[in-house]
Amino acid sequence: MLSIILFFPVIVGAALALWRGLPARAAGLVWLAATLIDLALLIVLTFTADAGANGLKAEERVNWMPQLGSSYHLGVDGLSLPLLLLADVIFVVCAIWSLRESDRPRPQAALFLFLQTTCLGLFAAQDLILFFVFFDLSIVGMYFVIAGWGHGNPRRSALMFFIYTFLGSLALLLGFIGLYLGADPHTFDMVELSQRGAFTGSPVAAGFVLAAIVLGLAVKTPTFPFHSWLAPAHTDAPTIGSVVLASLLLKMGTYGFVRIAMPMLPDAWRSWAWVIVILGIVAVIFGALVALVQTNIKRMIAFTSINHMGYVILAVGAAGVVGRNTAEAQQLAIAGAVTQMVSHGLITGALFLLAGVFYDRTGSYDLGQYGGLAGPAPRFAGFFAVAAFASLGLPGFSGFIAEFQIFTGSIGTVPWALIALPGILITAVLFLRAFQRVFTGETKGLSVGFADLHLRETMALTVLMALVVLIGVVPGPLLAMIEPAAELLVGNLQP
Repeated sequence: MLSIILFFPVIVGAALALWRGLPARAAGLVWLAATLIDLALLIVLTFTADAGANGLKAEERVNWMPQLGSSYHLGVDGLSLPLLLLADVIFVVCAIWSLRESDRPRPQAALFLFLQTTCLGLFAAQDLILFFVFFDLSIVGMYFVIAGWGHGNPRRSALMFFIYTFLGSLALLLGFIGLYLGADPHTFDMVELSQRGAFTGSPVAAGFVLAAIVLGLAVKTPTFPFHSWLAPAHTDAPTIGSVVLASLLLKMGTYGFVRIAMPMLPDAWRSWAWVIVILGIVAVIFGALVALVQTNIKRMIAFTSINHMGYVILAVGAAGVVGRNTAEAQQLAIAGAVTQMVSHGLITGALFLLAGVFYDRTGSYDLGQYGGLAGPAPRFAGFFAVAAFASLGLPGFSGFIAEFQIFTGSIGTVPWALIALPGILITAVLFLRAFQRVFTGETKGLSVGFADLHLRETMALTVLMALVVLIGVVPGPLLAMIEPAAELLVGNLQP
């Protein structure tokens, strides 16, 4: 059933690509129906699949390249299932948002269905070659999204995105080859590599392999100083392109840390954990400070993503600092990191949809050209306020649950992780300042005559914000899904 969930979107996408006579309205409805069916199948799998001996649900394995120790191996656990659910929700929201799309809606729907399969495939892959295939295909898909449906200077931004992330994927491939050579017997199977580890007893070689993997994942995340592609890609991407980029493609990097780097190279991860912690702290502070000086709403949200992904980097680094009685704090940090991936995907997805409304109505992302927007667009102001408060981690929203776990777990193992705390204050200031500047006071500039949210826009935002509040108020089911996998991961890190 997992394979059906993975490949159903791309099959529908291929049919849409070939069905030239299909009206634009019908293409949008077919896209929405496909995403809803896929989400329904995934929910059924979530509640019906039982975990096997290795902790994976819905496991499938077929020989692919046995000479290389590679197979078509799929399976989900508490680290990947929340991200698969996030992916299907995000693509449902994108389909709703695009119901009235007039710019080549049929090929756009086909392209996003292709992207959906790459995201689902990466989070379900249990073989490094399979993981790498979906990783690279996602880069290709997003390149065409930015270049084909972007604005401003989309070709330049798409090329910059492709070159940066493709170079990162080459580093990742080098690391995967290293893992294969360091395993005994040689294999690309992620479950076997996680159980046995690679390069045990060879700290220098393990360090080089870890460096290659961390570099590849850091570019994709992105984290400082590998973030240069992020702001142009977001600024010039279409609205739903930015949503998929921020909500899902960035998570491929952070997911790689908990799925590959930590369990497969536990000795090296413990040895270099302090470097990861420093990278996380720098990303938190740097992302917040650079976001603070932005006047372009999309660039501001993009740099807050570096800040929020910095929390995840900080948590996975702190989880590698093993000491006496730190296991509980390490599990908390890992659970917080995965919760933050889901929370950030939902909240930032909503923020980029709201940023798209600015451009759709006036053609400008410049915050300085708006004022008093709450008057003509009260629903828009309300959603922006809720998304902003959720992003800065107030109680009652998913961001609070994630950041509370991350900082409790990180400071519990690395006390100086509290250096990152001002990052929360800075993001609070920048969102409140942006809200005051754009939505309060006298209506002026581009706010005059600004149309409020349409029904489809309200529906898409309601889906995301309802889940943000639901996780914030009732986090138990999500944490119950994540915690067993976090406990298993921390157990593998023990010397």
